[in-house]
Amino acid sequence: MRTIVAACLAAAVACLGFTGGPPEAVAADASAHAADTLHVAPDGRGSACSDRNPCSLETARDRARSLVPQAPGDVVVELDGGTYRLTAPFRLGVQNSGRPGHPVVYRAAAGQTPVLSGATRITGFARVDAAKNIYRAKVPAGITSRELFVDGKRADRARGTRNPSGFSVTATGFTTADASYTAWTNPAQAEVVHNSGWKQMRCPLASITRSAHGGSDLTVDPGCWNNNHNAVPNPSFPFNGAGLPSMDGITWLENAYQLLGTPGQFYLDEGAGHLYYVPRAGENLATADVELPVAPELVDASGTPGHLAPVNDTDWRATYTGNWGYSGGRHLGDLNADVHYTAGNGDAVSYTFTGAGIQVLSETNSDEGTADAYIDGKKVSTVSGDGPERLAQQVMVSVTGLPKGKHTLRLVKTGGSYLLVDGFTVIPDVVAPVHDIVFSGLTFAYTTWNAPSAEGYVDNQAGVLWDPATRTPIRIPAAVQVHRGKRISFSGDVVQHTGTSGIDLADQTQDSTIEDSSVTDTSGSGVLVGEVDDYYQTDAALMTSGNTVSGNTVRFPGQEYQDAVGVWVGHSRATTVSHNDVGYTPYSGMSIGWGWGWASNCTLQAKQGLPDPCLHGTTYAGGNKILGNHVHSVMGALFDGGPIYTLGGQSAPSEFAGNVLSECIDGCNMIYHDEGSSMWNTHDNVVRFANGSLWTNLWTPSIHDDSIHDNYSDTASYNNSGTDITFEQATVVTDGNWPPAARAIIDAAGPGTLPGRTVDDDDLRISYTGSWSSSGSRSYGDLDNGVHYAQHDGAAATITFTGTGISFLTETNSDEGDIAVTLDGHSKETVSANTPQRHAQQSVYTVSNLPAGTHTLTLTKAGGDYLLVDGFTLD
Repeated sequence: MRTIVAACLAAAVACLGFTGGPPEAVAADASAHAADTLHVAPDGRGSACSDRNPCSLETARDRARSLVPQAPGDVVVELDGGTYRLTAPFRLGVQNSGRPGHPVVYRAAAGQTPVLSGATRITGFARVDAAKNIYRAKVPAGITSRELFVDGKRADRARGTRNPSGFSVTATGFTTADASYTAWTNPAQAEVVHNSGWKQMRCPLASITRSAHGGSDLTVDPGCWNNNHNAVPNPSFPFNGAGLPSMDGITWLENAYQLLGTPGQFYLDEGAGHLYYVPRAGENLATADVELPVAPELVDASGTPGHLAPVNDTDWRATYTGNWGYSGGRHLGDLNADVHYTAGNGDAVSYTFTGAGIQVLSETNSDEGTADAYIDGKKVSTVSGDGPERLAQQVMVSVTGLPKGKHTLRLVKTGGSYLLVDGFTVIPDVVAPVHDIVFSGLTFAYTTWNAPSAEGYVDNQAGVLWDPATRTPIRIPAAVQVHRGKRISFSGDVVQHTGTSGIDLADQTQDSTIEDSSVTDTSGSGVLVGEVDDYYQTDAALMTSGNTVSGNTVRFPGQEYQDAVGVWVGHSRATTVSHNDVGYTPYSGMSIGWGWGWASNCTLQAKQGLPDPCLHGTTYAGGNKILGNHVHSVMGALFDGGPIYTLGGQSAPSEFAGNVLSECIDGCNMIYHDEGSSMWNTHDNVVRFANGSLWTNLWTPSIHDDSIHDNYSDTASYNNSGTDITFEQATVVTDGNWPPAARAIIDAAGPGTLPGRTVDDDDLRISYTGSWSSSGSRSYGDLDNGVHYAQHDGAAATITFTGTGISFLTETNSDEGDIAVTLDGHSKETVSANTPQRHAQQSVYTVSNLPAGTHTLTLTKAGGDYLLVDGFTLD
């Protein structure tokens, strides 16, 4: 935009005759501005990167790098419309950065829709099973994928009956009296899926054999079975809580040819190179766009260093000299529950590493003393572990800015009772973020993540997993990843149809934004900010901070991994999540924070009934703002979450205000400040259609020092068992009669009017008066799989819209009745939704050719058992 404005102003000045210099100077200046816009196309080639001779995306990236130092403004890479098929991510490093105030801008050409795709298109389908309507196509050799999309709609991997009966747990998996499973081909490609509480667990099978009783023994991959059943990872605070759901049942079986038969399901036989699919009604595989994702990532913008995580005090590079002791199994919050310690002045630890910095984790306590820190034989600081209370995993030494190379840290005890060493964090490279890059108007689509096919899915919570080998925290990868970024901006972009998460601002990314964008239909989470294992950081350059997620639409996350959420924020400082629309989630809508009771002191942990001595440390998270979001239709598959869920402590006051939280499907708490949540100012939120849930739940004493006031709710139920909570009961509203202050919150929430002609029943433009309820995950073919319904005559639904026409969508059925229609204050007619059989998404009232402008339609229940609102279409 800056380049366009600058060009227009320059042209205007030239037209008026004020050139500011001789003609040749003006021509040179114009040429320089033109050179700062590079043009690319899906079939671009050469190095001209001009409008008439566009180049490839990679060539433009390299050209942009050379232009940045002398560019008078932004350097723009303009993408023509079409599909850019990627087999590897488009990579941007520090060298591809812009300048503060003048970024490198990757944007769509005017009126164009460039799509960065990680899929290969599949053609050549032929029917191979008429009875089950199964079609088959050849795929390129060696392709692996867990996803398929047909005409932009996700297909499911072939799956069996939900919650199949007759299975019992064995030492190696499951057994059943049903012998038919032994006929499955490629059993090692099949997968068992189990939902329990807030977790989804997945494991591949190792084999299926006939049992001693003539049935089928399903042997689960041993490593995955160990992680998900026998020995579920449990390091406790700050990495996970006390609940440990395990794989002790089957929610469904997945990915076997013998399970095919349901329209919209597929099976990829990787060994044979065949893709099988059962088309949905109306799909013509001869003309359909069938996309098989093969790339795990589309964009990777990475600074240095990458991910930082501490290694234990037992690391082989650590050399302890003097009279050191070792204490294992302390359960005091130490990294890996162990430490090295010494009481002798002059005792030392040396650690030789290759990198540009190092941090040493210790413990603060009243019996900790002082030490001198040396780098390569030169003293750099005197440090102390003395403190009024025991705090685990504290940064005692932090050294950055070293020349990259081999260095030796030496830490020598000089005073006090003890020197304790808990771990080391090596900073392998200089701290240099990738910075000042903008992505605008681009579409990112079609990725896959194949690791679970081999290793399983070892869930912790909210899309945070355990690495199957190291049992340390990892996350579902994202289609668009930023690692250690600064001033990276996404504006007006679309991320859709991914086998991964959507956009991830990872590894202490700072001052970056995701705004006015759409993230929808992701296997993992929609938008992510921050990390789970950097809680201990004291260096501001190594913290996630200053990021903004605003004005976005995030819908249908967790379409494969159902523990995933719409927006996830880990440890973070001064992050703003505002005016987003987040909905249709299998678990929570937003998950904010991490650490459980880690930052709550030992007194509060004891009041909760946790073990003494306690696991207690610190977090840098704080100063965060969760404002004006509309979060709706949540908890469609799992339990114990909510529209917006907070976890762990805040080190500085944070704000939770102006949010509209609606339509809990099951297992919900509407405002859910979970374990350890602290210092939240929670006010002026609206809770509606809680469906029996508490409007707020502060269930345990480790939740502390929160202020809950001036909220509005259509349910009075709550739980306040926190400590030092300033609590005020919500203003309880009945029959949708929201007071003006609440109505103003509803009107201001979310990103504003959503694009498109379709308005779902959850849309904030619809006002429900009278007694209404909501129902989600009905699987009856509803628009977005949910409805609002009323059972009392006189209940009304009103929508104010801008346009020339509208159609009302409902369900027709034998228990539906008459509906009185009023348009712009005038009674129009009474329509009926009564039919002998159930039909979803039926238009029972349509009006067109209205004067262009704002109109109001009201639908009032006038008879029958139910009035059901499924949505509207606008003209």
